[in-house]
Amino acid sequence: DLNEQQRRAVLHEGSPLLIVAGAGSGKTAVLARRIAYLLAARDVHAGQVLAITFTNKAAAEMRERVTQLVGRVGSAMWVSTFHSMCVRILRNQASLIEGLNSNFSIYDADDSRRLLLMIGRDMGLDVKRNSPRRLANAISNLKNELIEPEQAVANLPVGPDEQADDLARTVAVVYAEYQRRLRAANALDFDDLIGETVAVLRNFPQIAQHYRRRFRHILVDEYQDTNHAQYVLVRELVGEATDDGAAPGELCVVG
Repeated sequence: DLNEQQRRAVLHEGSPLLIVAGAGSGKTAVLARRIAYLLAARDVHAGQVLAITFTNKAAAEMRERVTQLVGRVGSAMWVSTFHSMCVRILRNQASLIEGLNSNFSIYDADDSRRLLLMIGRDMGLDVKRNSPRRLANAISNLKNELIEPEQAVANLPVGPDEQADDLARTVAVVYAEYQRRLRAANALDFDDLIGETVAVLRNFPQIAQHYRRRFRHILVDEYQDTNHAQYVLVRELVGEATDDGAAPGELCVVG
């Protein structure tokens, strides 16, 4: 019941594969069939498969489809959103991150805005002009570009546009304090989940190697929605060919 292009996508081996298709064209079904094919025909263990989706609902649907095709053998694969995958990695590796332990809490958007309101008041900011929502969006944009507080300060524009400079300066100062208070509370926000996982993989090559050896097949649904930090995360997990002859992971993305 697959057309020729879908069949080729399921059977493809080796180089990274990008599947471009419109909504409702059976993209998720092709990903599920590809995973089933890897498990049944290419002797891949389910634990070597990492499938990343954008919503928990999509993850559950993907798992269900694969299980229908291959049975319980599929239960060992990781099918999750970017964020829940990162939580799992960070709970295991939290000791590598200064000031964090493995029972860290995760701040949602409301928690973050409450903390930013407190910081704004403590710093004597005009909280109407620098609303928690505006600050949260600006900090989130920096985190999605993997820009840390020190870098945000170093990147401050120097020039005649005082208003823009003012906002950037306020954001940079608030960002540093926001991170300090998050860490003091043993907490991460949603963007940190991605950023800290990238940092662990980049700063600890042996940890990166562990996950690259584990996940030999990485599949990403709705790839067009990834931001820079998520793109870097996928790249770190796939890895590159190593001196001892190990190939990078096989990557398949749908967008």
